[in-house]
Amino acid sequence: MDEIFKNYEKTIKKKHSVSFSTNYKEDFRASVNNILFVAIAEKAVERLGWDLVFKDENNIEAKRKVKSLGIERWTEAITANFEYGKVVVKSESLGNEIWDAGRNSKRVKSFIYAFEETLKTFDRQALNELEKEIEKKNNWDDYVIPESLPQPIQAKKPNILIPIIGGLIISFILGFVIAFISVRGMYFIGLFEFLVATAIAFGMKYLIKLSNFTDFNKLQYLLAAMILLIYLSNQYFQYEIILNENNYDRVGFLEFLKLRFSQGLTIKNLNTGWIGLLISWILQLGLTGLFVYLKIISILTKYAIERVPVEVVDFAYYHFVKEKTEDEVRNELAKKGWTDKLNQDEIFEAISGFQTATELNRIK
Repeated sequence: MDEIFKNYEKTIKKKHSVSFSTNYKEDFRASVNNILFVAIAEKAVERLGWDLVFKDENNIEAKRKVKSLGIERWTEAITANFEYGKVVVKSESLGNEIWDAGRNSKRVKSFIYAFEETLKTFDRQALNELEKEIEKKNNWDDYVIPESLPQPIQAKKPNILIPIIGGLIISFILGFVIAFISVRGMYFIGLFEFLVATAIAFGMKYLIKLSNFTDFNKLQYLLAAMILLIYLSNQYFQYEIILNENNYDRVGFLEFLKLRFSQGLTIKNLNTGWIGLLISWILQLGLTGLFVYLKIISILTKYAIERVPVEVVDFAYYHFVKEKTEDEVRNELAKKGWTDKLNQDEIFEAISGFQTATELNRIK
């Protein structure tokens, strides 16, 4: 952050926010058009030391990052919307705090001050030049079409059998581990769902690379089946462990489940009954599914981006910006040696991957 803004922050009279979603909003007038607004706002964000996560024709979004105990995390999300000269700036806390200690008002006022100070550094001629520069950048007018592109590696045909077989193995392993931990009374709802999701994502990361299978719609069904199988096999493994360790007379698995329901779920000294047990199972499935969903999207996005050289992605995207159809872009790629349809599809997935990465960064 520039020193001028550090000094200004010390003079801000903070306004505190208390709610389940702490935020602060303020508006001001900007005597520029939308193109210049976004350009000046981007420079202001950079001078403030925030991370730019999104911009379009009328909006800009940034996140403020702090480092504590060696760990970096985003603390506030700041958005600015431009409409007919009116700018609405909002800062929202990203933690679970119900009192922001005035931090959101501090971010909003800092942004407004940084925007106005940055705008002052441009005269009318400089603003005109900046506008032309931004329009050229948005239209990719300065892009130089390369004479050649990095040549493709033969694309591996996607094979869903590898994720299916690997997913079954992962499910049974995790089911046994959870059962062993649960029988020992060391299971904590929330923590272990996160750990299970992390383990699923870790395994699927390598299965996706090995199989080159990136169809998220089909993978969703596989992941849902894995989660169900993990917690169902968890119950069966608990059944086997309890019978074997206590030398009980063998009863059927369904009878075991009936006994579990009749005993219910006990939290400390409170027995919540079968309703509590059922709710705990629903929470297990829901939390694990949510964590897995976010992790797998991130893994697929990263894989889609990394397997295609960035020069090739830029080349294809340039032609899309110039409003060429998909078939026309495929023809342009073929002229540069990218003739295989699978390779071309991977390029289009990489372009989508960059867009998905932006959306992931915007999540609050």
